[in-house]
Amino acid sequence: MRAFTTNPMRLALLLALGGAALLFTLRAAPTRTPEIDGVRILYTPSPEALHVDVETIGGARRKIDMAAYVLTDRSLMAALQQAARRGVKVRLYLDRSFTTRGQSKSEDAFADLAATPNVTMRFKSREAGMMHLKSYSVDDRLLRTGSANFSYSGGRFQDNDVVIFNSPAHAANFGALFEKMWARADNEDYRK
Repeated sequence: MRAFTTNPMRLALLLALGGAALLFTLRAAPTRTPEIDGVRILYTPSPEALHVDVETIGGARRKIDMAAYVLTDRSLMAALQQAARRGVKVRLYLDRSFTTRGQSKSEDAFADLAATPNVTMRFKSREAGMMHLKSYSVDDRLLRTGSANFSYSGGRFQDNDVVIFNSPAHAANFGALFEKMWARADNEDYRK
């Protein structure tokens, strides 16, 4: 070790390698927000909050019911599409005015998602007011809610919260509301 510390070039190399290893360790090992009494609360912007929706949807086995004011995050749409391809029933209840906000890449991803078997979409009637929820349930056991839209900026730039309940009771409460919203006579079905 003495040879490395007395030779300036070797010392610089040792410090650079050590710094790179430390940086890699810090980046590779993000802390996970703990679940306390079945609840995880995350705040955006943060790397963990960015990926929690994709990870949660990736764990779905039977069904996903989502109520979304904005749906422009292409990684989330891809996760929903992958779930549907695994046989998961995906129902999306959306606000027509702000679903993709005219973003062409998001519109393409949205159309691809809508064309996927096992995906059904409905829009709340424009005359009935805004559909402003940002929530979904997975397999009648998890509920995700909070202020963060399902958008690129909602997880990367905006100050929001994301709350995940590992609770069949909370998921059932949302499920009852979702069924009422889904059954509204003035809803508009998405035409594939």
